[in-house]
Amino acid sequence: MKKENRRHWLLGMIGLLLLLAACGTNPLAPAALPATVVVLPTSTPTGAPPSLPAQPTSLPMESGTPTVVASKLPPIACTANLPATLAQTEGPYYKPNTPERTSLIEPGMSGTKLIVTGYVLTKDCQPIAKAWLDFWQADDKGIYDNTGYRLRGHLFTDENGRYTLETILPGEYPGRTQHIHVKVQAPNGPILTTQIYFPGAPGNARDSIFNSALLADVQDTAEGKVATFNFVVNTK
Repeated sequence: MKKENRRHWLLGMIGLLLLLAACGTNPLAPAALPATVVVLPTSTPTGAPPSLPAQPTSLPMESGTPTVVASKLPPIACTANLPATLAQTEGPYYKPNTPERTSLIEPGMSGTKLIVTGYVLTKDCQPIAKAWLDFWQADDKGIYDNTGYRLRGHLFTDENGRYTLETILPGEYPGRTQHIHVKVQAPNGPILTTQIYFPGAPGNARDSIFNSALLADVQDTAEGKVATFNFVVNTK
């Protein structure tokens, strides 16, 4: 390139650069990189576990009524030298290995609702925790279930020696008044077999097995009846 032409090219380039600078463009700057978009996670940060739904601390009982009734039992009013509960015949309808439950009422069962409750005590009036009670009875028509476990079941006293069973008022069957059979046993003690009776039952006077010492204290309620009976058992 001739010297004169080179001078004109340089002047032209200088003019172009000055024009671009005036427009805010730097042709020597590197091309701008696209902006990086950072997406923050929406999940819980590491080290902070997500909150879990509250878990129930206990499972509901089979029936709420027994617990409510047991909480209303009066305190034990005795000191010592209690006579043991009278033993009575087991009868022909006992079945072992009954299910553990606090309610014998089943869907479709007819009859008057009955709560049987009280304490299991030693002869010196001490409550017995974890005492075993096994109940069996006739239905409201006086019929026993001898093929299954209808109106049959066992339970245990609580830490205060209290028990509560939800059932129905049994009916009479020929030769017997209304009654509920019970077996009671303190832990590692002998088994007491007896029966509970109801005041005012028409068949009490003509039942040769009936004994007034085994009458429960029965109160009427809006839902049925509550029978209170305390068992006194031997512990060895």
